[in-house]
Amino acid sequence: MPTRDPAKSRPKATPARRAAAAVSEHLEDAAPDADMERRICEAVYESVMSQRLTPGTKLPEAALCDIFGVSRSVARKALQRLAHEHVVDLHHNRGAVVAEPTAEDTRQIFEARRALEAALVPLAAARATKADYASLRKQLRDEHALLHRAGQPAWARQASAFHVRLGELSGNGILHGYLAELVSRCSLIVALYEPPGNAACEHGEHVQIVDLMERGQVAEAVKINDNHLADLERRISLERPQPAQTLAQMLGMA
Repeated sequence: MPTRDPAKSRPKATPARRAAAAVSEHLEDAAPDADMERRICEAVYESVMSQRLTPGTKLPEAALCDIFGVSRSVARKALQRLAHEHVVDLHHNRGAVVAEPTAEDTRQIFEARRALEAALVPLAAARATKADYASLRKQLRDEHALLHRAGQPAWARQASAFHVRLGELSGNGILHGYLAELVSRCSLIVALYEPPGNAACEHGEHVQIVDLMERGQVAEAVKINDNHLADLERRISLERPQPAQTLAQMLGMA
């Protein structure tokens, strides 16, 4: 029986096949980098939300490379992603630092959020079904459980999720998207500046808001929600002492 030439049995290396192979190889190489980029972002975010990283803390690329064992390009991409999410500020001369929202930034962000939620709560109340209210109440039970057993970052995320869910129930995707961004920026400001020991959001007021919405007392629900956000803003103190720790310690890596 004639022996087949292995070289002839292989598919011809056309330009298209070579390009596909190159893309596949690039994706395989990029996967670990993407994982490390995500790990850096999560570590910085969690450390900010836990108040280990304070406003203005420098985040040098070289230090992140040493701490996480990554290349400069991976550290740079992580910092750019964090800057897009307003967690860090990128300065030409100073490099990356943890965001330092000013008093005016804080005022404008909370003012915009209060105005937006005042419009979204009535829309949500008009569309919410019994199933939606049941879902909201389950979310509040989960929130209450986290308040007593979880750390600040997990609790803050759950408390923020309540407001974002109300925006989703409004049925207006554009307004919901704006609210999600504002809630994220408010959460960052609260994490950076609220004195330790305070709840990021008062659970009891969330319960009141849902009760009032379900009973059709929408104007009262809007008022409670507005006062709720105003109280949150009032608790913010822009003065924070700088901890005497290394960057690795603040990131929980040492």
